[in-house]
Amino acid sequence: MPAVESKDSAEYGETVRGLFWFRNDLRLHDHPLLAEAASECDELLLLYIFDPRSDEDGTCGFPRRSERRKSFTIQGVEALRASISLRGGELTTQIGLPEEIIPRLMSELKIETLYASREIGTEEEMVVQRILQNTPTIRFKTEFSGSLIHPDEFPFSLENTPEVFTTFRKSVESALRINPPIGEPSFRSSIASKSEMPAIPEVSVDKRAVLQFEGGEAAALSRLNTYFFEGDHLRSYKETRNGLLGADFSSKLSPWLAQGSLSPRLIYSEIKRYEGERIANESTYWLFFELLWREFFRCIALKHGARLFLGLRKPGEPARFDHALFAGWCRGETGMPFIDANIRELNATGYMSNRGRQNVASFLVHDLGLPWSSGAFYFESQLLDYDVASNWGNWTYVAGVGNDPRRDRYFNILKQSARYDPEGAYIKTWCPEAAHLFPPELFNPSLYISRNP
Repeated sequence: MPAVESKDSAEYGETVRGLFWFRNDLRLHDHPLLAEAASECDELLLLYIFDPRSDEDGTCGFPRRSERRKSFTIQGVEALRASISLRGGELTTQIGLPEEIIPRLMSELKIETLYASREIGTEEEMVVQRILQNTPTIRFKTEFSGSLIHPDEFPFSLENTPEVFTTFRKSVESALRINPPIGEPSFRSSIASKSEMPAIPEVSVDKRAVLQFEGGEAAALSRLNTYFFEGDHLRSYKETRNGLLGADFSSKLSPWLAQGSLSPRLIYSEIKRYEGERIANESTYWLFFELLWREFFRCIALKHGARLFLGLRKPGEPARFDHALFAGWCRGETGMPFIDANIRELNATGYMSNRGRQNVASFLVHDLGLPWSSGAFYFESQLLDYDVASNWGNWTYVAGVGNDPRRDRYFNILKQSARYDPEGAYIKTWCPEAAHLFPPELFNPSLYISRNP
């Protein structure tokens, strides 16, 4: 099925042409909107756009997307290109503003319909609105591609989404209906257009990383199979999920979920298959439980829109911003060994465990007294699994301005480090200057600003 170049529409008669714009949905499996576009269109332009605004400096002065995150994205796009090529299609990639590129391509190639997955973030939706303003006569079709449960299938309307997770979970589980994942689409013919790609950033590979993450659908499916079936790790997920070292204490599927290279419905389907073939226990339920947390934050983000970035509850006194303290936190030089180890892992690999995230967030907000949003911006920059709803939802949660019924979720860092890193193996891995120390001295900070002196 060769790609075809642009021709005058009269030569095609009733040929139906469409443009599918890939965003955070870099996969072919379980992609209903892509399947719809492929079935409706005789010729389909498959497009990914590298928006340079993703790499600009953000509010706190550092890039909104680190070089490591950018590299992971490019890997995902290249993997998508290869998958499409194997099926006889072609992926067009361009660099620029979607609100300029898409109207131009639709006009040049005589394309009538635009297909694009609906994103959760308000900025992403503003880009869509600008595209529609610049192409007022086109047909536009959109659908959520990253949800476990379609918003129309919740037992409540979006505006009535429960504000507390436990209430949300119980309501959803009482009327649970998750559609099975669908297969890959077949493309009749793809339209080719000139492509350009950004240079792949050179990023260091740290041997201490829990996993060498590679972007793309094939890597995602491989990790899913390795963790569930080859390694048989799902059976003990609940017991090991608070680990800090090693590849298999948790599933580590979140980077591919965030990229859209892995469908949450496929994960759920594989959980049920695992339960049928191996074992159904608290651990298999707990991974589903974590998927529900992700779904909860997506609903909350849709319900509240831009308010999520300001906090959903009225905050107390505005937190001061101390540039030196924040810079030390970002470098992993706070003097608190457990905090420093986690931040250094993040900076070196783009990953941090869930236990680490809760602790470094609590430390920033409750011990250093810095604005929670500064930490959220830094995570956005560094995390390979950055997801707008989960990131900002979790930060508001820890800061006491989100959905947590407990207004003050404080983590005692000294107790946490002794509990989850009792021998200091994690601290010593990322803080080699502490290699000569042993518990309990290992957990004593050289600098520690405590709210409980």
